[in-house]
Amino acid sequence: QVQLVESGGGLVQPGGSLRLSCAASGISFGLYVMGWFRQAPGKQRELVASITTIYNTNYADSVKGRFTISRDDAKNTVYLEMNSLKPEDTAVYYCNAKFTDNHDYWGQGTQVTVSS
Repeated sequence: QVQLVESGGGLVQPGGSLRLSCAASGISFGLYVMGWFRQAPGKQRELVASITTIYNTNYADSVKGRFTISRDDAKNTVYLEMNSLKPEDTAVYYCNAKFTDNHDYWGQGTQVTVSS
């Protein structure tokens, strides 16, 4: 049974930081491209950042220079370090693991709220 369990969300003031974690089980983690997506109310889900099996990273323009994605294959965990948070970063953040179209899994999401 595949499970992706996110943690680390919460309420933070503008300019603050949060670190999201996603622990995976039931998959060969090292074979999967890992990604973080987010969905704000009334908006489509969008890619925030991704990291390949060889540690190449990709970021949405809106988070470049503020967010950092990393992975620890020994711990089957992917992280999203978020700095200089803005109110527009408020969303539910989802972890994704993809190997093929038939091996594409999602976590349950964690709420990030940036507000004073």
